[in-house]
Amino acid sequence: MTETKVVAEIVNLRQARKRRARQEKAAKAAENRRAFGRSKAERTSDEAEREKLQSTLDGQKLEGDEE
Repeated sequence: MTETKVVAEIVNLRQARKRRARQEKAAKAAENRRAFGRSKAERTSDEAEREKLQSTLDGQKLEGDEE
């Protein structure tokens, strides 16, 4: 009978570090695209919606609520 030994995969640490850095850079780029990649019209629309929701919420508060 022939026994087969499992050998661990050889990993080049330099390549692994570069791969991890590329993945982190890609994740950061995606985050920045989400945060900064919108048109001015989209940003103003979202800001107006936030202000409207805040004013509606402020109008619903009861007198004497201290939070």
